[in-house]
Amino acid sequence: MQPPTAPDAATADRDGVLAALLGDRTVDIVTTGARTGLSRTTEIWTTIIAGEVFLCGTPNASLPDVERMPRDWLANLVAHPRFTLRLKSTVHADLAVVAEPVRDLEERRRIMSAPATEYYRGQASSIEHAARDSPMVRLRFVDDDAWLNDAVREAAAGRS
Repeated sequence: MQPPTAPDAATADRDGVLAALLGDRTVDIVTTGARTGLSRTTEIWTTIIAGEVFLCGTPNASLPDVERMPRDWLANLVAHPRFTLRLKSTVHADLAVVAEPVRDLEERRRIMSAPATEYYRGQASSIEHAARDSPMVRLRFVDDDAWLNDAVREAAAGRS
């Protein structure tokens, strides 16, 4: 009888990266500046909804007389959608990602209605306000990290 074998390093690394992506919301994104072309690092939260990973932000206009301020990170991702998502809590890893702005209002309502976005809704005067004004992009993992797209979807399906 053969002794059980330990998972290979690649499998163990993938398991750790997936667990960190699912459990550690605080990450860094390393973007390319929209105007400068320089590397920019921003600390932000990830949000996972229905097996997809998003970056969202507060609408920043929930109070009377508060001017809505654009987000540099969003402008950077619109200008240069490919960026690095840096896991930095339980696992340290740099992941290759492409950002896709979420523009469809019905989809934005669905995302802002999910339990995972409760914090952002609390910063808005209404769900409509949150859906209309919150910065929001969908993440698609690419290159050697493309496996995460299916892995996150499968993990979400297993939790349902």
